[in-house]
Amino acid sequence: MKKFLKKLAFFLTISFTIFGILLLLLYLKSTKVRSYLEKSHAVNANILIIESWLPDKAIEIINSEVLNDSYDFYVTAGIQSEELDFCQIAMNGYLIFYPKITLTREVTCKPHKIAVVARSEMGGKYSCHFNLFINDSIVSDFYADEKPRSYEIEWFGKISEIDSLTVQFTNDFLDDSGDRNLYIKEFVIDNELTIPYQFNSIYDIGKLGGNNRIVNDYNSHSEMIRNKMIRNGADPAKVIAVTGKRTRINRTLNGALAFNEWLVKSKPDIVGINIITMSIHARRTWLTYRKVLDNKFDIGVIPLPVAHAIEKEEPNQSEIVVETLRLIYYWLLLLPY
Repeated sequence: MKKFLKKLAFFLTISFTIFGILLLLLYLKSTKVRSYLEKSHAVNANILIIESWLPDKAIEIINSEVLNDSYDFYVTAGIQSEELDFCQIAMNGYLIFYPKITLTREVTCKPHKIAVVARSEMGGKYSCHFNLFINDSIVSDFYADEKPRSYEIEWFGKISEIDSLTVQFTNDFLDDSGDRNLYIKEFVIDNELTIPYQFNSIYDIGKLGGNNRIVNDYNSHSEMIRNKMIRNGADPAKVIAVTGKRTRINRTLNGALAFNEWLVKSKPDIVGINIITMSIHARRTWLTYRKVLDNKFDIGVIPLPVAHAIEKEEPNQSEIVVETLRLIYYWLLLLPY
């Protein structure tokens, strides 16, 4: 009898779950759901939060339109992300490392083993080709595949004589099937000295020493967005990067918690807070910050339209379903707050 009841309970659970999902799908056909998710409600505020996962096009919109408003602080909020373990080289160019920043002693091993850790976006015909320079001389070239690997050479000479280590990406390519991108993590010398790209490299897009240069002086998306905003004219004293712990789940929550920690430490005078996010993500973001900040402040949200921000069509039915389920999950997640 107990086995029968267990089976019946399991069957009913599955049945009600399927029935609930079907009802949800039917309900989501209504445009009211998308409108609900894309909550748009700006308030009188002196702090603007910018979610740091927003795409580059969105940051351009923020710089050209939003930064004209009179906010006291622009806070880029996010988390540490494994996506930034590698530097993306999306176009032909040069990633230049300066090992003297980290080398403090001479290594006597000869020949020296110098390796660069790299991978390609895809394999096959989309494998990335790159040249390896020591100072101004090409010493080798490689084709990277999809798995991160160490591409190693032997080199005779004093490590202290190395002014730069450079990776030149040479075969950028894009078609309907894929995009060829190179990813570089670090250089390793004699299995002892590790030189990560962060804070030790610059990326010259196209021409070496040209005007299109990115300085890799960040270790989180929030810092990266802050740097982009400053390069585009924002006042460095008004742009604050706050970074939560690394995680693969609950990223919005961890970004909100990092912002709350900044509030506790900095104690700024707050009139109100607006948050810039993307499209149907707006309500979940707004809900999260309201709960984490315990409704102490007037909080608004400004959703950027997908079509303008990332040049794609508006959210499709499946994206609306997924975001609705995530919102339900966040309602439960935020109960303790």
